[in-house]
Amino acid sequence: MSLMCGLSMESLSSKYLSWVLLLLSIQICRCKGCSEEEKMGLLEFKAFLKLNNENADLLLPSWIDNNISECCSWERWPYYENDKFWLLNTSLFLSFEELHDLNLSANSFDGFIKNEGFQSLSSLKKLEMLDISGNEFDKSVIKSLSTITSLKTLVLCGIGLKGSFPIQELCTLENPVMLDLSHNDLTSMQGFKILPKLKKLEILNLGYNQFNKTSIKQLSGFTSLKTLVVSNNNIEGFFPFEDFASLSNLEVLDLSYTSFSGIVPSSIRLMSSLKSLSLARNYLYGSLANQGFCQLNKLQELDLCFNFFQGILPPCLNNLTSLRLLDLSSNLFSGNVSSSLLPSLTSLEYIDLSYNLFEDNRLDGELQQNVANMIPNIMFLNLSYNGFEGILSSSVAEMSSLRSLDLSANSFSGEVPKQLLAEKYLGFLKLSNNKFHGEIFSRDFNLTRLEFLYLDNNQFRGTLSNVISKSSWLLVLDVSNNCLSGEIPSWIGNMTYLETLALGNNSFKGKLPPEISQLQRLEFLDVSQNALSGSLPSLKSMEYLEHLHLQGNMFTGLIPRDFLNSSNLLTLDIRDNRLFGGIPNSISALLELRIFLLRGNLLSGFIPNQLCHLTKISLMDLSNNNFSGSIPKCFGHIRFGDFKTEHSVYKPVFGLYTGSLPSIYTGYLVKYLFFSTEERRDEVDEVEFVTKNRSSSYRGGILDFMSGLDLSCNNLTGEIPHELGMLSWIHALNLSHNQLKGSIPKSFSNLSQIESLDLSYNKLSGEIPPELIGLNFLEVFNVVHNNISGRVPDMKAQFGTFGESSYKDNPFLCGPMLERKCNTSIESPDSPSQSSQERFVAILYINPYWRQRWFNFIEKCIYSCYYFAFDTYSKLFE
Repeated sequence: MSLMCGLSMESLSSKYLSWVLLLLSIQICRCKGCSEEEKMGLLEFKAFLKLNNENADLLLPSWIDNNISECCSWERWPYYENDKFWLLNTSLFLSFEELHDLNLSANSFDGFIKNEGFQSLSSLKKLEMLDISGNEFDKSVIKSLSTITSLKTLVLCGIGLKGSFPIQELCTLENPVMLDLSHNDLTSMQGFKILPKLKKLEILNLGYNQFNKTSIKQLSGFTSLKTLVVSNNNIEGFFPFEDFASLSNLEVLDLSYTSFSGIVPSSIRLMSSLKSLSLARNYLYGSLANQGFCQLNKLQELDLCFNFFQGILPPCLNNLTSLRLLDLSSNLFSGNVSSSLLPSLTSLEYIDLSYNLFEDNRLDGELQQNVANMIPNIMFLNLSYNGFEGILSSSVAEMSSLRSLDLSANSFSGEVPKQLLAEKYLGFLKLSNNKFHGEIFSRDFNLTRLEFLYLDNNQFRGTLSNVISKSSWLLVLDVSNNCLSGEIPSWIGNMTYLETLALGNNSFKGKLPPEISQLQRLEFLDVSQNALSGSLPSLKSMEYLEHLHLQGNMFTGLIPRDFLNSSNLLTLDIRDNRLFGGIPNSISALLELRIFLLRGNLLSGFIPNQLCHLTKISLMDLSNNNFSGSIPKCFGHIRFGDFKTEHSVYKPVFGLYTGSLPSIYTGYLVKYLFFSTEERRDEVDEVEFVTKNRSSSYRGGILDFMSGLDLSCNNLTGEIPHELGMLSWIHALNLSHNQLKGSIPKSFSNLSQIESLDLSYNKLSGEIPPELIGLNFLEVFNVVHNNISGRVPDMKAQFGTFGESSYKDNPFLCGPMLERKCNTSIESPDSPSQSSQERFVAILYINPYWRQRWFNFIEKCIYSCYYFAFDTYSKLFE
């Protein structure tokens, strides 16, 4: 059987794997089994594969010709990404007469062999579902699809359609139940005379397009619709209830991310068939009590997150007794929850009330003792970032279905109930940022299925007891900012699934166990601000490590040459320890490094040129060490914040469901599957960096906008390389407290984004380049205690905000804000007209060291003269 006629032999090796993926996406087994003809067709295909890949037998071992082999159970070829576009041969499928579903998605098709289109598939009378999503067809494909009259489901998601969709081309399809046009760039529909023929259409997905209000109004003709998804279109304006009023059969309505605004009209209650409603991430406001939601008594899902709804949660929501999912997060609700909302919502499985706080208004109160009886079937409970307080009731542990509990960022206090610490099905527990205390890792701790544990920013005490090892599936362990003590146990290396280990800001002591290097999946390691000592262990086996925080301990010794070998490392923070020696040349292997902080150690030697290989650095702090020599000129080629061509590595990523087959429980299932995954994204990086004369903390996405180089408080000599003027995206540059000489480079006028420039306490001379006036973002400028001369820059733009404190201790500098006016006779110390006597006086005036030496010399001379005269006088009169 000819599978690739029309393709050159040169292209076969790069194409055939995708053909296997294509062919094996066919679902031919709704009947009792595939026919002999279909079986032989697949075997022919395998024989073809063997011509191009000798491993075909190994990859498809069950594809054999015998009487007991059933081709419906044959395995698929492993997924293969193909970045080259190629042609589709639809005649390949004609032998599969019983074919019901054909999935050709994500195969990089952009046309057909002999331009035949999908017409040939019209002979497959049982074909009901066709998915061609994720390819690159154009509108011409629509007409050929209209020949497959048996189709009930048609998925055209993300195939590059633009402009108006020619819906009239589907006029012969009288049986379609589902049409998916999401993830294109469609702006409108064309040919709505076809609406009467599409009377069986039940599912329509228009998400991720550019539809406008006019297009939405046309949807009122699809009266048979049960599921309508219009999410992620920038429709804007007031909520258009009148456009959906005629859709009386609608069960699922998704209008999220559409920029709707205003108050939802109370007449929405007329959509009485609704089972799932999402209005998430819009600009809706007002009280829920007056907007008709309470009358939608068939609702099983209600998602109103990320809006501006306000007021108390109305008791009438208890009328929604079928509700299984309720998401009211990120709004402006306030008042007590448990007494008004929960009593009758016994069917709830997912509830998210997080982030309801605005100034002093927030959801508050205590969790009632019988909360487990109010929501007995709850699986996911998120009350984070509110004002809840009091002792956590042991009733929480009686929620036998509970899988995920997030109470972070409230004011809960007391000890965590022992019963909760023994909840055997709990997989996600987040108690961060409360006032809990006590010994959390006692013998009562028995969370054997726990995967995510966040206990940070509380007052827990005790040690890292081996009871944690019972949670052998842990992916995240965060106990930072507590009162834990003792040593970090060596058995921590046995928790092989750990991806995040955060132990910072406690009282751990002893050495960092070398067994920690066995955590080969670890991406985030923070043991900062403890009392750890000893040398740094080799962590070269941790190849997935992205963020390493060791700052604020008592680590000593050299930085090992084989310290790290992670090509993924983004952050290396070992500030404020007692490390000595130089920076090893092996540092150049960390090519993805963005943040490199060594401040406050005893490091010495030259700054190695190997650092210039780290071209993606955005923050580098080598201050408060003993580095000597000159500043490497190649620093001018480091990126320092120029990420114009790259995606962010620090910004939180918000997961969005992009499936093409919406169902009543789509939202519920998505939140069930990805709830904990999204929570893990809270574990973002945070670092400190000194800029504008103060230490600031930068966290998460803000790190994309901060860049700086701090070489202050070392023994650097030589001139400032003019190449540093190439750092046009840098925000902070600190070269203070060194022994740099020469003039300020004029190239610094190219530092167009700089906000803080500190060159103080050096031996710089010459004038301040007037071109620096063009630095429009400069907030801090400091050249104190140098030998700079001449006129200060004109008080224009940002330089109009700098006073005497930016220029003091430069005796030959003059200007309006200084005591020395530029029309005086004081001249530069470098002026050729000065006498040697005047230059000598200038040196004494400028340099306190030589001034003191001169005074000591004069004093010795005085005493010498005195004793000489006294001795001579005495001898004369003896």
